[in-house]
Amino acid sequence: LLSVSCLGDCQLHTSCGIQKCTTDFVSSTSHLDAALEGFDREFCKALRAYSLCTYRNSKVCRGNLVYHSAVLGISDLMTQRNCTKDGPTSSTNPEMTRDPCNYSGHTEAREHHGGEKTPPPTYLFCGLFGDPHLRTFKDHFQTCKVEGAWPLIDNNYLSVQVTNVPVVPGFSATATNKITIIFKSYQDCTDQKVYQAMTDDLPAAFVDGTSGGDGNTRSLHIVEKVSGKYVEMHARYIGTTVFIRQLGRYLTLAIRMPQELAMAYGESQDLQLCVQGCPSSERIDQSGHLPLPVVGKLPPWGAVSHPPLGYTLERATTKCQEKILVKDIYFYSCVFDLLTTGDANFSAAAHSALQDVEALHPSKEHWHIFPRSGGGGLGRDSKFFVSLGLLCLILVSYL
Repeated sequence: LLSVSCLGDCQLHTSCGIQKCTTDFVSSTSHLDAALEGFDREFCKALRAYSLCTYRNSKVCRGNLVYHSAVLGISDLMTQRNCTKDGPTSSTNPEMTRDPCNYSGHTEAREHHGGEKTPPPTYLFCGLFGDPHLRTFKDHFQTCKVEGAWPLIDNNYLSVQVTNVPVVPGFSATATNKITIIFKSYQDCTDQKVYQAMTDDLPAAFVDGTSGGDGNTRSLHIVEKVSGKYVEMHARYIGTTVFIRQLGRYLTLAIRMPQELAMAYGESQDLQLCVQGCPSSERIDQSGHLPLPVVGKLPPWGAVSHPPLGYTLERATTKCQEKILVKDIYFYSCVFDLLTTGDANFSAAAHSALQDVEALHPSKEHWHIFPRSGGGGLGRDSKFFVSLGLLCLILVSYL
């Protein structure tokens, strides 16, 4: 239906306007995304407008096969989408059909205004989980101390702050027990909304008691996936999605945001872990390499010499292999966390973090990160695996 073209038959009926009807329909639906909320509503409006256009041309197009094919196609689509024959119709002017509180509509408007095809928006991913491990917007992977409150994101549209506390008293490993998110007011789409999650308090509402969104706009809303354990926030007006989970006593966060909005910040907002990564003084890893704790030796990041060991290397490896099949940095983060904390919930956190990457990260080829090679590229670094094994053997010998 969408690829209908006027050939021979239209030349015999130059007064038939079916080609214009089809062109208007394509224009009014080309910006719609079937994966987004409200697609069926807008698609049905466009179908009704298409149907009305064909009705107006029924007499002059009576002998046109393309016209009759279009009429049948419209009927089939309206049945598939459960569209009612009566109802609102979309304007033939695409500018009038765009939702001002839908980020994809903003980019489409720029395209039509400029008269040239613009590339689709670029999205960035950032995640924080475990002990804690940070994946920045640049796909750099770091393990940090960052005890206390730290800004993950702070731009003109969104602020995200996390608070990390020691996992075991006297040991430098920390994990996230509090997340505060501020969705800043934006035109007529949303007032400022504040969300706050803490250990054992993962609400399905903002601090004002609302779950976001008014009427059909739903430009910002919260979806509770697992009560008290997993929520999603969808901010359509800025094209942003946030996942927050509680695993054991600690929280994880994953976010996808358009690059142009993520990078919209001033000089006073330059301390953002998702943008700049952790300060060097807060890093535990060494260029992505995770040094495992060794009993009787003081680790370089200042931990006590006797971490709470609950796993041998073999048990930690087996536990992590149960759910993480690829031996990427998420797998080794899982092993690191189990040996460091002895808390089995950290293996679930690493697995969930990888699931969030697969759900939100825009580039499948970048889902998995492997330890950096000597040349700086991403790949399987044999030196890393050897050194990791030696450290683990030393560790096991003390058990």
